[in-house]
Amino acid sequence: MFLAQAARLGERAVFHAKKEGEYQPVSWKQARVEIEETALGLLDLGIQPGDRVAIFSENRPEWAIADLGILSAGGVTVPIYATLTGKETEYILRNSGARVLFTSNTEMMGKVVHLQKELDLKIVLFDAPYRVSGPRVWWFGELLGLGNTATAQQREGLARQIREGNPEDPASIIYTSGTTGDPKGVVLTHANFLSNCEGVKQVIPIGEEDLLLSFLPLSHVFERMAGYYFVLSVGGAIAYAESLETVPANLLETRPTVITGVPRFYEKTHDRILEAVRSAPPLKRALFRWALRAGSKNRIADRLVLSKLRARLGGRIRFCVSGGAPLPKKIAEFFYAAGILIVEGYGLTETSPVITCNRTDRFRFGTVGLAIPGVEVRIAADGEILTRGPHVMRGYYQNPAATAEVIDAEGWFHTGDVGRLDPDGFLSITDRKKDLIKTSGGKMVAPQNLEAALKADPLIADCVVIGDGRKYLTALVVPNLEKLAGNPEAHALVWERVEQVNRSLASFEQIKKIALLPEPFSLGGGELTPTMKVKRRVVSERYSAQIEELYK
Repeated sequence: MFLAQAARLGERAVFHAKKEGEYQPVSWKQARVEIEETALGLLDLGIQPGDRVAIFSENRPEWAIADLGILSAGGVTVPIYATLTGKETEYILRNSGARVLFTSNTEMMGKVVHLQKELDLKIVLFDAPYRVSGPRVWWFGELLGLGNTATAQQREGLARQIREGNPEDPASIIYTSGTTGDPKGVVLTHANFLSNCEGVKQVIPIGEEDLLLSFLPLSHVFERMAGYYFVLSVGGAIAYAESLETVPANLLETRPTVITGVPRFYEKTHDRILEAVRSAPPLKRALFRWALRAGSKNRIADRLVLSKLRARLGGRIRFCVSGGAPLPKKIAEFFYAAGILIVEGYGLTETSPVITCNRTDRFRFGTVGLAIPGVEVRIAADGEILTRGPHVMRGYYQNPAATAEVIDAEGWFHTGDVGRLDPDGFLSITDRKKDLIKTSGGKMVAPQNLEAALKADPLIADCVVIGDGRKYLTALVVPNLEKLAGNPEAHALVWERVEQVNRSLASFEQIKKIALLPEPFSLGGGELTPTMKVKRRVVSERYSAQIEELYK
């Protein structure tokens, strides 16, 4: 797929990365050369078809070039989140049996270099040449040099290998976030990814003129497919943000036409806008509220207010895409009023990932849309969402028992999510099956709905609802410390907001007590997965004393 596009688009830019203070393009032709040299270099290092090669790096053009080089050589890419600890990275390297590791810089390499000899691991460094006494480390430029000196016979052998590649060959092993123990390696094939690209292509209008800003981690299947493989499949271009912190500035510099983001990104953007409005003079605040009510179709509202809001995202956005977690309905409606449609979709690592998505011309806020072409969806008797089709993974790496638990004899993948389909086929997610709380009175409660309602309040940064097997529900609440800093009445203020949510709930769904936590959940603290999902078990264990106090 990539080579066909490169042959057609040649000198057009495919990647943009910031170097020496400004964004510089990489053409399809240049990328093709570097991908071929990467593949030949890997073959020179002894990589055989089916060997696993890991990438431990932040988003950058080299990530994509290494990945496509690995696939060209017949290897299997194992992405590792740049934010993972040394221990978590070691688990993935050991479990996958990776033979080569691409990594970004010496700091990241320091987390794993001690394993090099034991695992017989060859390390390739993206950044400047590096020499140490001891195990050999290759610079990325050296690897390209090995490929550059390949013979005509070796080049023809590589071309033949690509032509003869089987679509059912593994392309990647992606390790799930692991909210309940060690992560499992999801084996996705070339056919899995390509079927998902083809299905999305039929319903989402992105093409050669589009530019996407990439800031979600490429180690996550959502960005891997929607923000990378899919963009390549339609001939679009990708600009890489320098970091999550620089996204607002990079939006203004690159002026993308499409953004893929998780709900947290849109929520933070929404909060920044409202914070600016709150500090504005009364007349401007009133004008903003009027403009949102009037909407972008009102020319005066659009020219005076809403166009300036869109300018914060670069001024060229046609629409945005959201995935990875449920998008609050009020956030989707806010941006839509401002003239920016957020297209929400749904999927899992095991489904390559897209199962359903809203369309730009057919959408319903609060739902995750319709099944994409080629994908089947149905709801089981207990409410679980099932899906079947070419997007479903081959299985969990070296774990047939776990695979059999989620893929039944008829090929249906059991998502673990609970939802419903409306008469028109729009899917709504109501909760995670395993997260459903059953109180000691036998009542079933969906904690994610409660948590979303609580987190909609500006005083509540995060929360976890507790109550499985208990008489009533409680919540561990991370207060917004910026808004409550030094306030001795913080607990009373937060409880007042919780009671506001309680008023709209049945008695068994109401939060009866809360405990305020002293610090936010974090990756470093182990309470969050790399995709920013809360590890309920870890939180429950860490704050067990506070939880028991709530039930005295």
